[in-house]
Amino acid sequence: MRLGLAGGVLAVLIVVAAIVGYSTFFTVNQTQQALVVRFGQPVRVITEPGLDVKVPFIDAVIYVDKRILVLEAPAQEVIASDQKRLVVDAFARYRIVNALKFYQTVGENGANSQLAILLNSSVRRVLGEATLTDVVRDNRDQLMTRVRNQLDHEAQGFGIDVVDVRIRRADLPEQNSQAVYQRMQTERQREAAEFRAQGSQKSQEIRARADRDVTVLLADANSQAEQVRGQGDSERNRIFADAYNRDPDFFVFYRSMQAYEKALPKGDTRLVLRPDSDFFRYFSSPLGKPSPAASQTSAAQPAAPQTLASQPAAPK
Repeated sequence: MRLGLAGGVLAVLIVVAAIVGYSTFFTVNQTQQALVVRFGQPVRVITEPGLDVKVPFIDAVIYVDKRILVLEAPAQEVIASDQKRLVVDAFARYRIVNALKFYQTVGENGANSQLAILLNSSVRRVLGEATLTDVVRDNRDQLMTRVRNQLDHEAQGFGIDVVDVRIRRADLPEQNSQAVYQRMQTERQREAAEFRAQGSQKSQEIRARADRDVTVLLADANSQAEQVRGQGDSERNRIFADAYNRDPDFFVFYRSMQAYEKALPKGDTRLVLRPDSDFFRYFSSPLGKPSPAASQTSAAQPAAPQTLASQPAAPK
């Protein structure tokens, strides 16, 4: 009985000791700093990681993250110095360097809301002194540095060190953007129409110049062709005259053969002529002498005008 009672008491003591030890000892990680609070009042701050102690059941431990934290501020509309409206989306990175001051000023859950207010105020104040071009293109880095410095100066009273501030986006409002896009589109269309007009004018000039060159070239070619043709005709006549002077009988024979070829085409060889016609003198004599009957007829009566008629060939 006594052994059972002693064992029960020992077990109770062990449980109580475990509870007291669990309530007395606590650990601080490398990414944390701890604040020991007694009845709502801070007692001490622990910044080094490891095992530590506190008064059990009286003291409480509040852990504060000492890593770099991110603050996402909602987008806001800012009016620049040139009266241009901008929708600015910014964010900040900060670190809690004084846990006691942080706990006494903003508490555990009020840091982000308070910093968001300060960030929006700094952004409005700095960007309100700059122009649209400075914010969008020229001095964006300098403006972000100014915002960070102002926010860091104001956040020091909360035990917070602001590491960086970045402007993620700075655009015109939607209605202004549409107006700008339409104006840009109109300007581009005007430039395109101007370029098309200039191209059309150039094409007409080139086409007119080409037509003029073609006309000049054709005129020169026709002139040269007429000259060459005249020279050819002159040379042909000279050759004919020279051939006639060399052998008049052969020339007459050659011309008669050409006349036969043209007057007696293939399939149409009917002619109505006088028998003693001079046209057929090479049929009766290879030398082209007229026949005796033709000579007598010519001597007896004056020669009648010759008639050459061509009839189509009789159908077969």
